[in-house]
Amino acid sequence: MHRLMILIFALLINIPAFAALSIYPAGGQSPEQQKQDEGECYNWAVQNSGYDPVNPPTVQAAPQSSGPSGARVRGAARGAVIGEVTHADTGNAAIAGAVVGGSRERRARRGQQQQAQAAAEQSGVTAFNNARAACLEGRGYTVK
Repeated sequence: MHRLMILIFALLINIPAFAALSIYPAGGQSPEQQKQDEGECYNWAVQNSGYDPVNPPTVQAAPQSSGPSGARVRGAARGAVIGEVTHADTGNAAIAGAVVGGSRERRARRGQQQQAQAAAEQSGVTAFNNARAACLEGRGYTVK
């Protein structure tokens, strides 16, 4: 059990979520006691925050629509107009426009998913760090 806690503590040192916390043993705790307390407070923070920095949750992608999207339709219309103006084949130009519109839509969805993931990550890290700090302060440590 003691070796497991030391291993967990060693792994936790390398996680960026912990970089924001500086822990000082204000009650004169030994380094061994501090390692034990940090391991126990880690577990307590995971339980109370619902967030584990070692295994962060992933945000599920938004459901894909099955029909044509507005971006593809707009792209097809633009392609057809460009084909008409340039005296090219409007059918091929419309297809090319639909492909470009679909590509733009997929990029936009990926960007939205990445933003949602980052927001969830930051929220989880904050809740975890707050819970961990509360636990350590309750055990006589100064946490900044």
